[in-house]
Amino acid sequence: MELRHLRYFVAVAETCHFGRAAERLHMAQPALSQSVRQLESHLGATLFTRTTRQVSLTPAGEYLLEEARRILDAVDASATGVQRISAGRRGLARIGFTGTAVFSQLPAIARAIERDLPDIDLEVHADQLTPQLCEGLSEGRLDLAVLRPPATGDDTAVRAIAVEPLVLALPSDHRLVDEPEIAMADLRTEGFVLYASKDSAVNEAIQRAARAAGFTPRRSHLAPGTAVLLALVAAGLGIGLVPESARALPLEGVTFHDVTDAGAVELALAWHEPASALVEQVVGVLDAAGILTDRPSATGAPR
Repeated sequence: MELRHLRYFVAVAETCHFGRAAERLHMAQPALSQSVRQLESHLGATLFTRTTRQVSLTPAGEYLLEEARRILDAVDASATGVQRISAGRRGLARIGFTGTAVFSQLPAIARAIERDLPDIDLEVHADQLTPQLCEGLSEGRLDLAVLRPPATGDDTAVRAIAVEPLVLALPSDHRLVDEPEIAMADLRTEGFVLYASKDSAVNEAIQRAARAAGFTPRRSHLAPGTAVLLALVAAGLGIGLVPESARALPLEGVTFHDVTDAGAVELALAWHEPASALVEQVVGVLDAAGILTDRPSATGAPR
């Protein structure tokens, strides 16, 4: 029994007329009648009661109609699913986020994907450093990553998302908490809690801002991520300069303060080339939503 036999049977069952069913199927009536007889022979059952005036379903035919519709619907749905997966409009998108970028960028990214690519599920990997994210892209464990350029890897494509200012995280009892304005020069005697990664883009931005203010920041502690960094600040073990999105992590004992000349760090979306159809679809949706910018990223021209 072939799928075409079921489709022919359903057409006759729904019209109760071989002639009209043949027109609907764009085939000759004799060929349709022969196909239905072949189906009945294969099943060993009579599916239609035929008279000169009327064609009607037998009990066996009524049962087969219900089953045939279910089978054909499942086949059509499977074909549609395969096509959508092949086109990148269905599947699983594994997206990594550096540090606090998950707070500032995930809501908009998730909304855009849900709206325009509702058959794509998200798997979020949060609070990772840029080197980890680049490694995940190159090893195929991640499809996309929101990171802080520069991104490593010759086959890594990058599109800029935003420039995020650095803000000061102070212990709540610090002498500078009530100052109306703070500049980098005011921090020259402070101990800094820095990120542990030697490739930290935030650390590099802090070094640049401190050099411009005429000093080298003194390291008091190292932290593997922003949450630990803020906890060390809350304990009074130093101050920290963190991306502005860290304000979304309110912690007792920490006060955030703007710094006039602390500089900023960039956020960008990265993926491995050649991009899969799914990645191309997601990038296109985020581009159309205005989440990606045409401004060159720290690694070069926009892709």
